[in-house]
Amino acid sequence: MSKIPISIQLYTLREEAAKDFPTVLKMLSDTGYIGVEFAGLHGHSPKDIAALLTELNLVGSSAHVGLPTPENIAELADIQGTLGITRLVSGFGPDDFKDLDSVKKSADLFQTAASLCKENGLTFAFHNHDWEFNRLEDGRLIYDVVLELASDAFSELDVYWAEVGGSDPADVVAKHSSRLPLLHIKDGPAVKGKNMTAVGSGTLNIPAIIGATDTDVTKWLVVELDACDTDMVQAVKDSYSYLVGNGLASGAK
Repeated sequence: MSKIPISIQLYTLREEAAKDFPTVLKMLSDTGYIGVEFAGLHGHSPKDIAALLTELNLVGSSAHVGLPTPENIAELADIQGTLGITRLVSGFGPDDFKDLDSVKKSADLFQTAASLCKENGLTFAFHNHDWEFNRLEDGRLIYDVVLELASDAFSELDVYWAEVGGSDPADVVAKHSSRLPLLHIKDGPAVKGKNMTAVGSGTLNIPAIIGATDTDVTKWLVVELDACDTDMVQAVKDSYSYLVGNGLASGAK
């Protein structure tokens, strides 16, 4: 049985949350999710959401935010402190990794963000898509180079996009296990442009991926589905059932 608790990236349920965020959080608690990873608060105050998390026995595992900078770090620290969150995550688009100069610039921004976060009692991770798994002209994997250059930043590895990008996610996890406090767990056909599926019903070798983690480092397995051909709420529940039911993650039920 994996001792890594299960969380969910709330971007997955963005349409439902925009209509009734508290009801979405209650559904996730009722399903058995232990944590939630924020992607905005849908018009609610941090104080109100923090109270609701306590009421529902949910934990804020992490939050996707705009890149931490000297100008916004105080506000970010205040909001996330209210929510009880210490792990902040940001990501960039494909043009920010198109060549070595772009990669160096992006890594420098991640490194600065990580330093700012550290000064404020936070940690910073970057989230990948498939383009970080392209290779530079010298053959190096962009993802590897970013981790090397942004030495104080962590990675929230999106295992699905690693596979779409042509890498074996289990190998990536094994290689960089010391830098992976968070994993985005998603599944599907692993074909760019096609929608995802509930975790456990796609092509990814989820047991091998989770089995490659260092359980002393990886603190959360975060379910995320960007888009799904089936009902999203049901896919969220099915993902929980698969991961917890097969001993791959720890849940509340």
